[in-house]
Amino acid sequence: MNAIKKVGRWLAPPPKTSDDGRDQWSSRTSFVLASMGGCAGMGNLRFPSQVYNNNGLQWFILYLMAIFIIAIPVLVLEIAIGQAYRGGSIIAYNNINRRLKGVGLSLLYTAFVVGPYFVTNLSWIMIYFRSSFTSPLPWTGRGQGIYMNDVVANVDLIAAAPGSGKWVQYPGTALIGETVGWAAFTWFLVWLCIFRAVGLTGRVVYFTMGLPIIITIVLIGRSASLPNAWRGIKLYIGEFNADQLGRGQIWQTACGQVFFSAGVGFGYFTSYASYNQKFSKAVMDSIVIVCSNALFECIAAFAVFGVIGFLGMTPTPGERVGSFTIGFITLPLAVTEMPGTNFWAVALFFTLMVLGFSPAFAMLGAAVTLTMDAQKRVPRWGVVTILVVVSFLLTLMYCTQFGFYLLDGVDRWLNDVALVFVVWSECISATTIYRMKDVIGQVSRPNFAIYNIGFLGAMILGVAIAHAVSPGAGAGLGFGLFVAGAMLALLLAKTPDSTVPKFWSRNAVLTRFYYLTFYSGNMLRHDLNLIVGTGKNWKIPMAWAPTLRYIGAPILAIVYGFSYPGFYAVRNDPMHIFGFAVGHLVLVIIALGLIVPSWFDLLFRLSVVVRG
Repeated sequence: MNAIKKVGRWLAPPPKTSDDGRDQWSSRTSFVLASMGGCAGMGNLRFPSQVYNNNGLQWFILYLMAIFIIAIPVLVLEIAIGQAYRGGSIIAYNNINRRLKGVGLSLLYTAFVVGPYFVTNLSWIMIYFRSSFTSPLPWTGRGQGIYMNDVVANVDLIAAAPGSGKWVQYPGTALIGETVGWAAFTWFLVWLCIFRAVGLTGRVVYFTMGLPIIITIVLIGRSASLPNAWRGIKLYIGEFNADQLGRGQIWQTACGQVFFSAGVGFGYFTSYASYNQKFSKAVMDSIVIVCSNALFECIAAFAVFGVIGFLGMTPTPGERVGSFTIGFITLPLAVTEMPGTNFWAVALFFTLMVLGFSPAFAMLGAAVTLTMDAQKRVPRWGVVTILVVVSFLLTLMYCTQFGFYLLDGVDRWLNDVALVFVVWSECISATTIYRMKDVIGQVSRPNFAIYNIGFLGAMILGVAIAHAVSPGAGAGLGFGLFVAGAMLALLLAKTPDSTVPKFWSRNAVLTRFYYLTFYSGNMLRHDLNLIVGTGKNWKIPMAWAPTLRYIGAPILAIVYGFSYPGFYAVRNDPMHIFGFAVGHLVLVIIALGLIVPSWFDLLFRLSVVVRG
């Protein structure tokens, strides 16, 4: 019995404890690998479909722009506040300002919505895995046929044109037994991975990140050697369709994919970082996590597009494939062209399942962190059990004969509405509301309000007029409103009497301008650097806060505006209506946090608020 306990403690060791009594990662490597795994699974499964829908090098212009302008700065924010304030996203944002608890909760909401439908994808992977032991492989020569008919097993919808007065109908409503069974199995494995906190998670990630790299290299080699593979690779990186840059869809999908690739907007980075050593290298870790994941998914996509060329697949204008569809069609067919097909099929789907575990337990782990920070009566294993059961029950709606269509609807609008708005809120709130009282005290409340109403109004009205009238009219109105608000606030503001950086102290107008435009973000950077920028650690640079506020936020506002014309085209589809409503709940959560922050006090103990 003692020997069994010793083995159990070795496999699932209790986590280390930091000086403040909080659980701690066993090493920096464990944290980085767990963080990479959290976004690698989601990003890599979605990436091929997004590129296929927007094929060509023009995709990478927007993708890389979003990486460097949005993903890296936001990830620095999420990791730095988790590490500095020693808590999950609600506690971290509450430390920035008590009215930002809704922003913190909205991150957990997106993660909790994505988790159940992501596990459904893992269930479909397990159906492939089970079929991999059959010889010959049942999908040989079938591709999309087995995926839609045997794996997803949904009943075909009854289409109806928008505006026809008829609804799209889904005649199949029953649960699919095998999908339910694999979903239960997957959630049990998630429970095993996180019930002992970061001590066990830190060991699991070495396996979940190492094996996929090896299998990916093998698949790239095989798919690139298939007949006509070059056609798919040309589709991937050999074309440039400049006309697509004017379409809203490509901007939406590029930003949405970056959220999944970098993992921002889900809250688990803040949760993971709260278990770091307090003075860890947050800035360097953020850059490593984002760049390594982006590089890996771009390279891994060659395995998919080689098979696309072999199959002769080409995108159909006006038709959009599902977020996870391309990988499910192409990768199974790739292994049928390899010697020892059953071995490679088993290895492939085992690898995909292993890769998918990391984001599954990362997203649930963020909710576990919140619950553990909020109370101490229920032990961690009990909290994990309750949340796993709730998540499994939510997964059941995707395990039905209409589940694929529901998944596509929820994923689309969570991506286009919820994630974009959540990350936009992070960019704006952290650089506007932090130390807001200092700004009000120096320039007066009315002038603080005038400047920020002009800034926010420029984004909201500018985007609205751009869609209603013309892009030029929207840009002109937005820029004009911002300039008018800034000029009026500068003219009416009183001159600050506090010390400011040397450049801004040359005259009264520059001093007012500094307080209105840069003070909050600059002070947040300064205060976070006291924790994450000590010693030889990379400091958060001066350009960080202005990039979040004045570049990242306006871009996200423009991208968000493309959502509503897109919804008009599917307004008679119940699955998209449901997904649209689910995506908009984050707006309610964030608004309630701003207006009535005391409503969220029940979610955590006040003793935790002052931690860090």
